[in-house]
Amino acid sequence: MVTPLSRSSVYAIALCAIGLTNAAGCNRDQNTTQGAVVIYASLDRTFSEPILLEFERETGIDVQVVYDTESTKSVGLANRIRAERHRPRCDVFWNNEILNTLLLERSGLLRATHPANAAAYPANVRDADGMWYGFAARARVLIVNTEKLGDRSPPKSMYDLLDKQWRGEVGIAKPVAGTTATHVACLFAVLGPDKAKDYLDGLKSNGVHIEPGNKGCAEAVGTGRLTIAWTDTDDAIIEVDAGKPVTIVYPDSEPGGLGTLFLPNTLVAVRDAPNTDAADKLIDYLLSPDVETRLASGRSAQIPLGRNCSTQPRVRGPGEIESMHVDFDTAVGHWAEAQQYIRSRFLR
Repeated sequence: MVTPLSRSSVYAIALCAIGLTNAAGCNRDQNTTQGAVVIYASLDRTFSEPILLEFERETGIDVQVVYDTESTKSVGLANRIRAERHRPRCDVFWNNEILNTLLLERSGLLRATHPANAAAYPANVRDADGMWYGFAARARVLIVNTEKLGDRSPPKSMYDLLDKQWRGEVGIAKPVAGTTATHVACLFAVLGPDKAKDYLDGLKSNGVHIEPGNKGCAEAVGTGRLTIAWTDTDDAIIEVDAGKPVTIVYPDSEPGGLGTLFLPNTLVAVRDAPNTDAADKLIDYLLSPDVETRLASGRSAQIPLGRNCSTQPRVRGPGEIESMHVDFDTAVGHWAEAQQYIRSRFLR
């Protein structure tokens, strides 16, 4: 049996999520409990665990959870779901981005659900057939160390990072997982592959630092090791709240600009998973105004997407600034090409 969320041996389970080999080595028969719900969560444990524990307390349903690592965000758990396709053990996948969710849908690994609050969410962040739901977005932003700027002005556009004045001072998370990999695929969709590759080649030529994850990017700027880095608003706001000498830049957010990219968390139910009723209850709980309110007002400062959230976001949302117009279905079509470029050229 998988150890419940509240017990310390969940760390052993988490280790099993790293890589396809380890995932295949987990004993699914022993790790599934009838009447419980098994959730794979790629949103940072610090932010998701309190909500899952509260669901457990309120419903009496045993929540069994596997988290991923910072370096394999969303991809590691999506691959595990693929590896388990013939004997699924994950009931619910709480993904911290959207493209790996759409890839799972294209593989036929999801089942439809119909949460009570689904209609409160915009049509562009939920599937018309109920296969996936987006909520609690984050923005892809630049975090800037104001002390290291000197007399320089902070960048306003992603293209400003190609200026030689920033050579060797910019960081980005390794773009093979999580929101950074999704960001790259979105650039392929919005700019076209050639222009997206030109931009990324420019970053590389200008000495960009490759960090393990977005949290590390934000922390590197907070400590002054880097001047600027791409990251997500939840990681950036932690550095702001900690009193670090940093500011958040929403790139290309002026009217008529390319726009800042906003990425929702996504929720799905896995097809043929064993605990259907409990999974539906958990998705219903997570896709609710109360949960979005908690995520928006808490340390992660997620951006609520539902109409019924009772709090204003602590960071700027799509209604306040120019947002990047990206068709996620088009972006997922560029996923393989973007990943091939990253691995063969950008990371070499």
